[in-house]
Amino acid sequence: MSELSLTVLPERPADAQAIERLHERTFGPGRFVLSAYRIREHVDHLLELSFTAWVGTLLVGSVRQLPILVGDAPALLLGPLTVEPPFRARGVGRALLERALADAKAQGHRLVLLVGDAPYYSRVGFKPVPKGRAIMPGPVDYNRLLVAELVECAFEGVSGPIRPDWSKARN
Repeated sequence: MSELSLTVLPERPADAQAIERLHERTFGPGRFVLSAYRIREHVDHLLELSFTAWVGTLLVGSVRQLPILVGDAPALLLGPLTVEPPFRARGVGRALLERALADAKAQGHRLVLLVGDAPYYSRVGFKPVPKGRAIMPGPVDYNRLLVAELVECAFEGVSGPIRPDWSKARN
């Protein structure tokens, strides 16, 4: 396949409608019952840590991160990560992940959690959360709960419920 001319940019408020349509196409209505969406209902994602992928003027992918707490430890919840089907397996998701994690680290964040496939996300440093260390609201497959330490040993001693960081909640 030919090389993509991909541009990764910080998400802008004007991108919201196109990103929501992308989520509708790729995840469908079932996405709203997922545990991660329960957290997203109350706290906005951080625009400065959420990114879009473009090929020319076509939005082909998006990743968002929002502030959470694991017990009392601040962290980020990554997701959703989505890529238009014709652009999958072409490095779009990886480019979005690498940018999201690099910028989170540069801004002083220490931990990023997500619910996803370990074989995919382990390529950018995610590993399974030890059983019982972090509890999501609602049903979740704990084999898919993953953490990336942006600072060495940042997850040591961290445990508890995963919840929105209410200090950053919408009014």
